[in-house]
Amino acid sequence: MTLRVIQWATGAMGRTCLQAVIDSPETELVGLYVYGDRKAGRDAGDIARRDPVGVVATRDIEDILKLDADVVIHAARLDPPFERHDEDIQRLLRSGKNVVSINGGTNPDYWPKARRDAFEAAGREGNATFMGAGLNPGFAAEKLAVLATGVCSDVKRVSIHEIVDCRAVKSPEYVFDVIGFGAEVDTVDPNSPDWAPAGMMNALFEEVTACVAQRLGWTAERVIKAHSLRPARVALEIAAGRIEPGRAARIDWLWQAEADGAVRVELGVSWTMEPPDPAEAEPGLWSIRVDGTPSVALSFGLEPPAGWTDRTTPEMLGVAGAVLNTLRHAVAAEPGISQTPLTLAWQAPGAERKARK
Repeated sequence: MTLRVIQWATGAMGRTCLQAVIDSPETELVGLYVYGDRKAGRDAGDIARRDPVGVVATRDIEDILKLDADVVIHAARLDPPFERHDEDIQRLLRSGKNVVSINGGTNPDYWPKARRDAFEAAGREGNATFMGAGLNPGFAAEKLAVLATGVCSDVKRVSIHEIVDCRAVKSPEYVFDVIGFGAEVDTVDPNSPDWAPAGMMNALFEEVTACVAQRLGWTAERVIKAHSLRPARVALEIAAGRIEPGRAARIDWLWQAEADGAVRVELGVSWTMEPPDPAEAEPGLWSIRVDGTPSVALSFGLEPPAGWTDRTTPEMLGVAGAVLNTLRHAVAAEPGISQTPLTLAWQAPGAERKARK
């Protein structure tokens, strides 16, 4: 059965998800929510750089809530505070629409109880499910790193590290205000929850680190934060503006899940406005290491399809693919909040699916 899908937001990731929904024979776009006046009133196909599809973008959430849809792809931009989209998501759930988010939610068991209870109540009221999906968070750690332990008779520790080259990001607001580049290295404590980027990133990735531990049979007694800022050695001219010497040109985020008195899972995400160190993996790759019997080392990356000429990056395509492959699982899950299944793969159109709720 074709799924009726609403796309929520059309930034770079959201537009790629919108394209995937329009292109897939398994989904029918029935609604589109946008934040900007420039996009409101336009055909979704025009926004997605596709032929017209007869779905007009709206900024009115009431228009979205009235639609008959199976699932909403929630792809709003991640800004602090992390929970600022919760009310909208809960309204969608109460209206009977399953929600798949690209902004975390892969391990609701780790959430504060009040937040978890609010999502559960909204899901039960609407007989709908909230689920998180994506590359990181969503796939590299919670699925790929966990599956890599399947050849081990013993595991001591799992490490995941990603390097993100941010030099091409154009939005000054996002680069300097949201994710923290250009911060005064001598005065900012990246491990303080009072620093807005840290509070946002901790909310996003602490649950991922704990999820890996949980799926391997460990209970994360605590998640240690060990973030650091690296200053620019010289002035940097980047797409979003300029970073002066001494201000943050690289942010190394690091979370460590401790269980049984030892660090069992380590997740690092390095954002850089400078070329990575020669000894590091290339940007766009995830390095995964399992210390065990035997130990396992993986380097995971994405490439564009053959002959690809679009500006959309392989990473954006990967997020859209992960989301698309999650939709039916969200629709079939019990009401409330749910983790994505550990094994989650593409299936040919028309393949037998689980029954809907």
